[in-house]
Amino acid sequence: MSTSGSTPGPASGLARNQLGVPGVVFLVLAAVAPLTGAIVVMSLAIALGNGGGVVFAVLAVAAILLLFAVGYAAMSRDLVNAGGFYAFVVRGLGRPAGLVAGFIATMGYNFFVAGAIGTSGFFTSLVAADLLGVDIPWYVAGLVMMLASFLLARGGIEISAKVLGVALVLETLVLAVFCVAVLVRTGFSFSVFGTDVAFSGSVGLALLFAATAFLGFEATALFGEESRDPRRTIPRATYAAITIIALIHALTVWALVSAAGVQDAQQVAVDRLATGDFVFVLIEQYLGTVLLDLAQVLLVVSMFAALLAFHNMAARYLYALGRVGILPRGLATTRTNGAPQTALVANFVFSVAIAALFAVLGLDPILSLVPVMIGFGTLCVLVLQLMAATSVVVHFRRVRDTRWWSTLVAPGLGMVGLLAICVMAVDNFTLVAGSDALYVRLLPWLLVLALVGGLAYAVWLRRSRPEVYRALNTDLERFDPAADRTDQPAR
Repeated sequence: MSTSGSTPGPASGLARNQLGVPGVVFLVLAAVAPLTGAIVVMSLAIALGNGGGVVFAVLAVAAILLLFAVGYAAMSRDLVNAGGFYAFVVRGLGRPAGLVAGFIATMGYNFFVAGAIGTSGFFTSLVAADLLGVDIPWYVAGLVMMLASFLLARGGIEISAKVLGVALVLETLVLAVFCVAVLVRTGFSFSVFGTDVAFSGSVGLALLFAATAFLGFEATALFGEESRDPRRTIPRATYAAITIIALIHALTVWALVSAAGVQDAQQVAVDRLATGDFVFVLIEQYLGTVLLDLAQVLLVVSMFAALLAFHNMAARYLYALGRVGILPRGLATTRTNGAPQTALVANFVFSVAIAALFAVLGLDPILSLVPVMIGFGTLCVLVLQLMAATSVVVHFRRVRDTRWWSTLVAPGLGMVGLLAICVMAVDNFTLVAGSDALYVRLLPWLLVLALVGGLAYAVWLRRSRPEVYRALNTDLERFDPAADRTDQPAR
């Protein structure tokens, strides 16, 4: 384990042996933010999707992701890299596609952090006004939470994992108490599994919102270099994260629709869309005002945990791309405790600058900053997942792997499912983003720009900086000396 320090070192590398399976799972589940997911995402899924059928949608998405995870686990045993899915795409689809994935990942996670400043700041200011009678501007609250996230992330990944673990336990506990209260007083209705409910309303939108509630599970690969025995830790953490996320969301939605009435849940959720308090109303009804106040406080904790988790994730993509030379190499500078300090600073400055711009212009964060940043960040991560799934299938077919289930059938089915989700995300992007403004509708075209820019940059690197272009492959083997490189054709 690396010793802690307070000064940056010259690209000394990320700290090794910091995280076991629980630590990685905590980091991932904190990004998923179960309480925030229930209050925001699942409320939308119930209202705009298919009401009680959202339970089935959550389980269906979990099945898709677990199928993908079979191939993901097989590949992660051979590839340990802080570049996460970007590294998977380089290995499976080649360096040009890897550059495209790197640009999409960088945009997505950095945009996500900027948007998270808006959501955390906005809801923190609301809770402070409601519970304390204190008026705090959203951008001040957001800046404080971003600064706290930066300081914790700078302290090392192990500290972040511990803080996120506490936050995760607290917010999950509130959801568990609510579920138990509904089970005791009302009971869980098994009609949610009937075909007339599961396939009612807009199944496509239900699946799409359910998929967004799993965002963050892909981060397990990002922490491979910092985990103990990553070839075992990362696959186990991935399976555990997807399974736990599915159980939390499925049970929470089941409790919500049972409490509201399976047949009436969608209309009740629609009626509360304007105020956004569908979950809060039910929590107050079943748990009382004291626990309602606690739930509001823990919502702020949940959003802070997600901000901290995505701040760490964004920094590791910047670090990985800086280390290989795609972005300025200074981004690969770390502190003596292994924290990617320069990358953390870069993400901090970018996110705060974007949030400050919206604040200076006097724009409402929920109607402007959040739709632009989190909506587009969500789309980027979904596309990144699809590219990674495709990479797994292509890589194992190229090396003629004979494990048909784990390297072709399961990840292939997962890839098809992720493709369907991505198509729905693009087609319904204004719903994902929560705004139909023109500039929001144009955001998906940034993915085309990333495609063109990534391919053009690959051509330029091959001609003008061949050593950097070669390093796109060799960097993948930095932590995998036993890997067989003879089956990797130059691309």
